[in-house]
Amino acid sequence: MFETLKPQAPDKILSLMAQYKEDPRTTKIDLGVGVYKDASGLTPVMRAVKAAEHKLWQEQDTKTYTGLVGDPAFSDAMIKLVLGDAVPRNTVAAAATPGGTGAVRQAFELVQMANPKARVFVSDPTWPNHLSILKYLGIEAVPYRYFDSETRSVSFDAMIEDLKTATKDDVILLHGCCHNPTGANLTMDQWGEVIKVLQATGATPMIDIAYQGFGDGLDADAAGTRAVAAAVPECLIAASCSKNFGIYRERTGILMLVSANAEAQALNQGTLAFLNRQNFSFPPDHGARLVTMILTDDELRADWQAELEEVRLGMLNLRKQLAGELKRLSNSDRFDFLAEHRGMFSRLGTTPELVEKLRVDHGIYMVGDSRMNIAGLNENTIPVLARAIVDAGI
Repeated sequence: MFETLKPQAPDKILSLMAQYKEDPRTTKIDLGVGVYKDASGLTPVMRAVKAAEHKLWQEQDTKTYTGLVGDPAFSDAMIKLVLGDAVPRNTVAAAATPGGTGAVRQAFELVQMANPKARVFVSDPTWPNHLSILKYLGIEAVPYRYFDSETRSVSFDAMIEDLKTATKDDVILLHGCCHNPTGANLTMDQWGEVIKVLQATGATPMIDIAYQGFGDGLDADAAGTRAVAAAVPECLIAASCSKNFGIYRERTGILMLVSANAEAQALNQGTLAFLNRQNFSFPPDHGARLVTMILTDDELRADWQAELEEVRLGMLNLRKQLAGELKRLSNSDRFDFLAEHRGMFSRLGTTPELVEKLRVDHGIYMVGDSRMNIAGLNENTIPVLARAIVDAGI
């Protein structure tokens, strides 16, 4: 049976990780993998997560299944974190998923189930797994212009021009904050213009928010998502807890469906439960329970938010240091965009050939499209990277 299988193209980031591991140079720098690292290169377990796990170990008396959509308390806590008071709680259907990727996959399957002819408008560029999943499911992906490689900022007029071609049968996929892979975000005024297009076309928005708290703060990072959810009848939101709680391996995510009204919410909630049953039955609970404990305990939440803010400010400081060093070495302001971008990633806007030159000549590993993980830097490696970028003629 399996002789008919064809080799699959290797994942570019995983291949890059393997190359990095095999590189014997002690001066090598890993800016490829999308995982937060502290100054020592460690992805730490957050203090509040440790405390919650200890409490859970002491108090948990069963490992039986949760419901098909996970613990309702997790849904309540995450809906409050992401949406605040933007929409009535009784209009939001929600289901826990294996990570943010699981939420994205379930959302695409839900779209396909609701309208097999639906197209999904996707930013150019976007997180590669968006495109991979859409292709696997046979859903047409329509790229819309997003990033200007010259200015390293959002190509907003072009974006709006492309989004206006969507119809009521289409889905428009947006990044809630900390755009991956570019780091270039919409302003609130720009979010307002996107909302006008959504209202005019009738297209359904889907928001992938994987980095809430990594950009400008928990509420500021969710402001665009909340504005969209409050302005349209229906909205899909895929949220991840991997980054802002540091629980990557626990695979903790959630899919939310903002419904037109409470009556529609009941149908949508049942559909989400059905989809979970078909794909993996009961979702993982350990990470979701930790998140629930943290978000509903004042002391744990305060400590989590304090540490998350330390992480956010640390990445902003790295951005400013890198932009400043590049300005000093190049005597140019062309790298100032690095301080303006938000989140873990920025896209240099250079060629794959120059990215390869950085790897070969300097042991600097980043994705071929020039996406680099700012969190992979520290005070010692910033001057090395800046010198390499300037020497390479980027």
